[in-house]
Order: sequence, then structure tokens, then C-alpha cells
Amino acid sequence: MSDPVRLIEIKEEIHADNERVAQTLRANLQKTKTFVLNVMSSPGAGKTTTLLKTIETLGDRFRFGVLEADIESSVDAERIAARGIPAVQLRTGGFCHLDAAMVTKGLEAMDLDALDIVMVENIGNLVCPAEFDTGAIRNLTILSVPEGDDKPLKYPLMFTVSDVLLVNKIDYLPFSDFDLEALRRRVLALNPQIQIFEISSKTGQGFDKWAVWLSREADTFISAPDTSRPMIGKFTSVSRC
Repeated sequence: MSDPVRLIEIKEEIHADNERVAQTLRANLQKTKTFVLNVMSSPGAGKTTTLLKTIETLGDRFRFGVLEADIESSVDAERIAARGIPAVQLRTGGFCHLDAAMVTKGLEAMDLDALDIVMVENIGNLVCPAEFDTGAIRNLTILSVPEGDDKPLKYPLMFTVSDVLLVNKIDYLPFSDFDLEALRRRVLALNPQIQIFEISSKTGQGFDKWAVWLSREADTFISAPDTSRPMIGKFTSVSRC
């Protein structure tokens, strides 16, 4: 009689390894006092434009750096660097998400002593990035009005793991049937603690309230004593990627 087939859960092992790296990274960020924000969205939601507008709004208070992730190309990193902002391109070569090891490698290429906030522009989709802890201190999702208000119903995990949601392109509202109240109900049902801000990265509308939230979170993290105990992420190991 042949030996029984052995089953090895590769995905669980991958997530366990990633979680260990993520916790180590968060512990190191507590020591360097570097606030890392993981930015997630669909392609075209306005991630890069929002990052640039955020840096323009808070550039006199914080020293910013950006990690740009793309499957191919370095277009967005070049756009960031052209503004005089330290930028590192992470080219994933087919991977549809960033994980903690990738972010760690990117941060190693930056002078963290010269930076207060590093914003990580994740790969553009609403599935895989939500399933991998990057080691960031906070998670941000950007949802644009043209995408529709039903996305929390279709991609609930993304909104569950995020600390803040920016509803972008609200200048498009008059031309859309997007229902802001329906969106709020759907998102808050998934994540009652999430902060929601309505913005336009094109006009700057709503950036004052978003800037207050980011400033408070960064200041609190930077000024907190190092406890040498990493913060706990909110990601779950249910990968379909």
C-alpha cells in the first residue's frame, strides 16, 4: 500500500513568514520614528496625484519619501522624483501586491533618518494588496467616484483592513449617480473604526481634514516612546493571489 499523500499548506506558511517580517519591520520603524503609510486603490483612482497633493499640503511640517510599486515601468516614481521628493521604485515583475519583505527592501534604499513619513503606493487593485501585511503603521484606501459606490460590497476585505478611506474625485459627483451615504453605510458596517474623508486631488477640496488626520497619526507615532513591541496588523491570511 502506498504512503498517504502529504498536504502542505503553502499559503498559510507564506502568510506566517510575511507576518513575522511585518512585525519586525514595525518594530524597527518604532526605533527610527518613521511613519509608513500603505496606500491602496484600483488603477486610476488617483493614488499618485493624491500623494503629491498631500506632500504639497504638509511638506512644511514633515519630511516625505515615497515607495512606488508597479508590475513594470517607473513612470510614477519619476513623477515623484521630479518634484524633488525622495523616491524608490519597487518593480514587482508580475506580483500583484507588495509584502513586508518588498517594503523592507525598499526602505533599506532610503535614508530614514532624513524622513518622517514614507508613503507606499501599492499595486493598483482592490484584492491582493488587502491580503498582505506590508509592515506599514497605517493602511489607506483611495476610492474614486467614477468607480461606483458598490466596491465595499464587492471587495470587503480592502475596507476592513484600512484605517482611513479617501473618497477621491468628488468634483465628479454632479455627473455621477454615486451615493455617498450608501458608501458610508457599507464601509462602516465592515469597519466601524475607519475614518472617511471626501477629497478632490485635482482641486484640493477636503485636503484640510485629511491633512489633520495624517498629521495627528504621524505626530503620535513619532513622539511615542519605543516600547520594542511591534504593533499588530489587521491583515488576514485568506490569500487568493
